[in-house]
Amino acid sequence: MVMLGASALTTLGAIPPFLVGAQAVLMQRDLDFGPSVLGLVVSTFFAVAALATILGGGLLERWTRRQGQITSGVLVALGGFGLAFLVHRWETLIAVMAVLGLANAACQGTANQTVATVLPAHRRGLGFGIKQSAVPAAIMFGGLAVPTMTALFGWRSTFVVTGTTGLVVIVLALLQPRVGRTVPRGGFVGGAVDRAPWGPLLLCGIAITFASAAANFLGAYLASWAHDVGLTVGQAGLLMAAGSGSSILVRVVAGHRADRRYGGNLLWVALQMASGAVCLFLIGVFAVPWAVVLFGFLAFGLGWSWPGLFLYAVARVGRDAPTRASSVVQAGAFTGGAIGPVLLGLVVSGLGFREAWLVAAGSFLVACTLTLVARAGFRRDLVRRPPSRPFGYGGGVRGPRHVAGG
Repeated sequence: MVMLGASALTTLGAIPPFLVGAQAVLMQRDLDFGPSVLGLVVSTFFAVAALATILGGGLLERWTRRQGQITSGVLVALGGFGLAFLVHRWETLIAVMAVLGLANAACQGTANQTVATVLPAHRRGLGFGIKQSAVPAAIMFGGLAVPTMTALFGWRSTFVVTGTTGLVVIVLALLQPRVGRTVPRGGFVGGAVDRAPWGPLLLCGIAITFASAAANFLGAYLASWAHDVGLTVGQAGLLMAAGSGSSILVRVVAGHRADRRYGGNLLWVALQMASGAVCLFLIGVFAVPWAVVLFGFLAFGLGWSWPGLFLYAVARVGRDAPTRASSVVQAGAFTGGAIGPVLLGLVVSGLGFREAWLVAAGSFLVACTLTLVARAGFRRDLVRRPPSRPFGYGGGVRGPRHVAGG
């Protein structure tokens, strides 16, 4: 129930930009804006979420889960109903997306705190896999909304559902008993707080910034590109839904497998990012319907299956402060979501979609390289500064390849 609750909260926070992306053709027609404004709308959402995560990380650590859930529900309800009833110009759309960006930061932070501190250590890989499956679930729901609710009631109806779900979160949170802040368990021991090394941790934050920039461009623009090469609006939405479903499956399986080996997770993250680079490159090179469908599907399933594994890997080496370590990565993910769509949207407007897909592929390659460098840094730190309890790393199923500490 803890994992499912964290996943549902993450889905609720993450869904707005993907609803906008899946319904972009209709919203652009009604609100009179183009690709560059679409990028600005999505980037505003992630920029506000990144800023809130960076500035509010300490506040979140002092909150109880109940307080985090109530705050999340209030912000989601305000943003959802605001977008459904108050947005009639693209300028207002940007302002409301900023509110939803705050909601996303609250939802993601509360969910990360729950998985990193409440679940036992041997279940956290699966927990982060299920929790991060919420993002492709948000894209899948966004894609399915187009041929269903959007076709019947218009794009505003989807945000009525979002706002209503926010109210449900508030009610469920109020029904919970009041409890104190949860103390991390299953981690490292010692008198002083033992934290992850800043250098490799920041490299992970930068790596996920580049990866998230490329991945969120995929989520925001694939439907528009598919429509341009010949798919209908409904078919493009179904492509988004199918790709997201494959990403959900791979994320959960990757988390489950991570719980059954001793580390080696960042290497798998780098391989997944490299797969994403190949898929985005092929989407840009072959601008025909079959190629966009095939490589778009694979880009979701193979190239965007790393977020849960990345968060788990960093929380695992976060020592006594897994929430702090995962917050650095989460802030990087939000920053990439803010930078990627707006910059690549400008590339689309100035040069075209093909060039934008190639730039996004290059962004994935940079992320892959930085992840491998960060992995080497974490390994060196474990040797120089061993933890107080034995810590297995380097992979292996029956036993770890390397052990530090103890």
